[in-house]
Amino acid sequence: MNIKRIFSALVLILFAGGILIAQDFEYIGAAKCKMCHNKSTTGAQYKVWQSAPHSKAMESLSSEASLKYAAENGIADPTKEASCIKCHSTYGHIDQNFNIGVKITEGVSCESCHGPGSKYKSNSIMKDREKSLANGMVIPTEETCKKCHNEENPFHKPFNYEESLKKIAHPIPVAE
Repeated sequence: MNIKRIFSALVLILFAGGILIAQDFEYIGAAKCKMCHNKSTTGAQYKVWQSAPHSKAMESLSSEASLKYAAENGIADPTKEASCIKCHSTYGHIDQNFNIGVKITEGVSCESCHGPGSKYKSNSIMKDREKSLANGMVIPTEETCKKCHNEENPFHKPFNYEESLKKIAHPIPVAE
């Protein structure tokens, strides 16, 4: 009987420890990413994002079409509606217990696609792809995009991953 209790306690500790480790990454917000990803020598990824629709996704919820849809579907304010902001802002789909810097107004920002940046944000880690991945960075796939670009979206348009990828490309320049 005592062995069963010890074994059960050990399993519970290992399970809880695994959950805590898995949730160790925190969301830092686009402003932190901007610090390194805003220079033309490193790809100016922040500027590319800022000029693209993802950065303005929350603003689009105030468009005439969005407000009309909201009124027709009993939504008082789409900028406060969870079913809308889950795709229009990184803030809207993350666990707020792990949010240390994402603001709702930044729209669909870096960490929606690349994962929470708290552990991979340092230059020494970002220079090493394997270290970055081990520290929470995500290489987005078509499935990443389809979490929002799908038929659940009332304004859904056919989604072509390859074409869409070209529209949001923000590569890191090759060092010469």
